[in-house]
This record gives sequence, C-alpha cells and structure tokens, in this order.
Amino acid sequence: MAASDVHTADLYDERGEELDSMARQFQSLGGHTHFSGPIRTIRCFEDNALVKSTLGAPGDGAVLVVDGGGSLRTALMGDLIAASAVANGWAGVVINGAIRDRMAIAGLPLGVKALGSNPRKSAKAGAGECDVELEIDGVVLRPGAMIWCDPDGILVER
Repeated sequence: MAASDVHTADLYDERGEELDSMARQFQSLGGHTHFSGPIRTIRCFEDNALVKSTLGAPGDGAVLVVDGGGSLRTALMGDLIAASAVANGWAGVVINGAIRDRMAIAGLPLGVKALGSNPRKSAKAGAGECDVELEIDGVVLRPGAMIWCDPDGILVER
C-alpha cells in the first residue's frame, strides 16, 4: 500500500497501542493530504534557518517534524522553502508553529501540517537543534521512527 493510500484511522485499528496519536489539532495545508515517512526533527523557536538548510538537503522520503514551541508569531516555512523540500524529495513537514504563503504551499506536491499561518518572517540566526528527540503534546517523536499524517490526524510509531 502506497503512503498516499494509508489512512490513519485504519492504521490505528490495525496497530492500536503500537502507535501514539497526536491530539493537537494541526491543519492540513499542503498539496498532499496523506503522507508518511521516517521522522527527522528540528527544535527551534521563531528562527527558521535550520528548517531552510535541512529541507534544502536530500530528504529521501522523510517527514521533517519541527517543534516551534507552538508559536504563531512568525512563520517557520514559506513557499520557497516548501518548494525546496519538494525538489529534495521530502514527503512532508509537520510544524508545531506557523507557516506563510499557505495558498502557494497548498499547490505543491508536499504534505504539510501546521498550527496555522502568519505572514511575518522568522529570525534567521540558526538557533535550534537538529535530529533530537522531541515531545509535542505528550507524544515522543524520535528521529528514524515512522509518522503517518492525513486529514484525521497524526500517528507516530512508539
């Protein structure tokens, strides 16, 4: 079954307690509504330099999970960075924070989940950490573990 054919409700019915379900209500904002892959991570706050450099490198079908601390004050990804993710083979991006250029991003063949949008740019100092274990809404996200996303929600391999 292709990643685009996986539905989180069916997957949870099959695997149940092997998976964690994120209760936080992320919006589906990308052109692909169903996406999955091994997790890569970034922890940053209102600074998207690491997001830009990571999505500018080969993704090999991975999903980048960005813990932006839930801030909606600045966008951590816009259309140019999202287009770079597509060009570099990323399956999707999950942002615990905001994006911008949501109409352009909706037209890209990329899965995107975020809390919302804000046209304000973020800092570009490079503050943050890559490939670290994250905890968002009580769910642990480990680099290399699988994540599945669709309009129903987000499931993460324990």
